[in-house]
Amino acid sequence: MDRRVVITGMGGLCGLGTNLASIWEAMREGRSAIGPIANAELHELKGMIGAEIKTLPEHGLNSKQSNSMDRFSLLAVIAAREAARHAELSIDEGNTYRIGATVGVGVCGGEAIEGNYRALLLDGARRAAILTAPKVMPSAAAAQVSMSLGLRGPVFGVTSACASANHAIASAVDQIRLGRADVMLAGGSEAPLVWGVLKSWEALRILAPDTCRPFSADRKGVVLGEGAAMAVLESYQHAARRGATILAEIAGAGLSADAFDIVAPAVEGPVAAMRACLSDAGLNAEDVDYLNAHGTGTRANDQIETAAIKRVFRHHAHSISVSSTKSVHAHCLGASSALEMIACVMALREGVVPPTVNYREPDPACDLDFTPNWPRERKVHVALSNAFAMGGTNAVVAFKRV
Repeated sequence: MDRRVVITGMGGLCGLGTNLASIWEAMREGRSAIGPIANAELHELKGMIGAEIKTLPEHGLNSKQSNSMDRFSLLAVIAAREAARHAELSIDEGNTYRIGATVGVGVCGGEAIEGNYRALLLDGARRAAILTAPKVMPSAAAAQVSMSLGLRGPVFGVTSACASANHAIASAVDQIRLGRADVMLAGGSEAPLVWGVLKSWEALRILAPDTCRPFSADRKGVVLGEGAAMAVLESYQHAARRGATILAEIAGAGLSADAFDIVAPAVEGPVAAMRACLSDAGLNAEDVDYLNAHGTGTRANDQIETAAIKRVFRHHAHSISVSSTKSVHAHCLGASSALEMIACVMALREGVVPPTVNYREPDPACDLDFTPNWPRERKVHVALSNAFAMGGTNAVVAFKRV
């Protein structure tokens, strides 16, 4: 059975831009999308910062379709449609049952839940909006992607907090490797910039007041953002038969759990996930050139990730270019590792490592090469993407130059 899985198309939108090209350009140049949130529905949270999509692009959906979706599903559909166009993927009755979708989401349905609670509890409404239940289910984004593109293969949602998109990508790879599909659209989507979600994160006392500074000694915490990114994954043979442009190969994935604490991170789980990823991909530690770190900007997470990287890569750890693109697109929760997939694939293709911006002071406990503030030209043959979630669920994906 053909175990090689390749990427033939990508799409996305977030605070950095509303398509693949604009997102990568901002990542590469280190232009941050973090700033005051302009959302009129934030009520008494005016002045809170985040990475917000100011205006949605034209998406070609009619009002009936768009009105049936919460914002996280709409973002996923927009990204998936761009990815399908980018891959020049033709879907018809002859292949529809061989094409599926997996979409990761961490906090789903925030917009619909918020609107209904306010209508019922504050405005005196007697019943919830009729489509509330299908809007807020975790699988809604995957279902909407399948309906928008006409996909009848394996379709399901994946939810594992901040590791959701990498788990979705790994699950899609499995569907292709197992022969259940020839093509899968995979990624993640999140729309957490609503009052209730922001208040819940505020209660954790980990939100930064100014900006996201991963690995910098003066870092003050997480900044939340919204967005989605999707990729077209295919078996290598299927992509070659149809003459598709291959952007990169997904060489392998590694999954683990900390089994430690619902919020506090641990070293052992991330170490196990990175080692499992290298093993699945048939790679040595010395093969990795670039690592897109989870890099949230909290003191504990950044120090533990640094320690885990050093434990896995040992002497080679200091030779790897590491960066956290959350410093520009913020933490998009379930969508973060999908957006970071864009960083990895484009670094492979263009030989440019996107920087960790806002970096000001070295932290003795974070002593790797974090590509501070400026992009770096480097030949990248293998890139790893780390995603370590609240609750201790970890997913690492390896991308290889083709």
